[in-house]
Amino acid sequence: MLAHANRITTADDYRGVVRRGTRFVSPNAVTYLRAPKNEPSAPSAPRFGFIVAKSVGVAVVRNRVRRRLKAASYTMLDRVKPGTDVVVRALPGAASQPYGVLCEELAASLRKGSALV
Repeated sequence: MLAHANRITTADDYRGVVRRGTRFVSPNAVTYLRAPKNEPSAPSAPRFGFIVAKSVGVAVVRNRVRRRLKAASYTMLDRVKPGTDVVVRALPGAASQPYGVLCEELAASLRKGSALV
């Protein structure tokens, strides 16, 4: 599970990443990346947020998709540049995909956005 320091928790932070971040589309998810700010202070840990709408399925299915996306992001946490904010919006097709497919799509989006170290 992601530590509190690695989670996006406020609506303003979600909104900022989605509106001002770079978007990468895959068959089962849309990934928004916002690069770290160039501040002299120590860089913060990368943060992840997840959006799984009702169009994905009933609550049990949505929670399964969210847990799979969280697990995928946890495995890549040490390779993501410090200070990067990532929001993953699951698309309806994500409900029928295995963990490996979701993990590979997330990794591909992070590579495209140059968010991996």
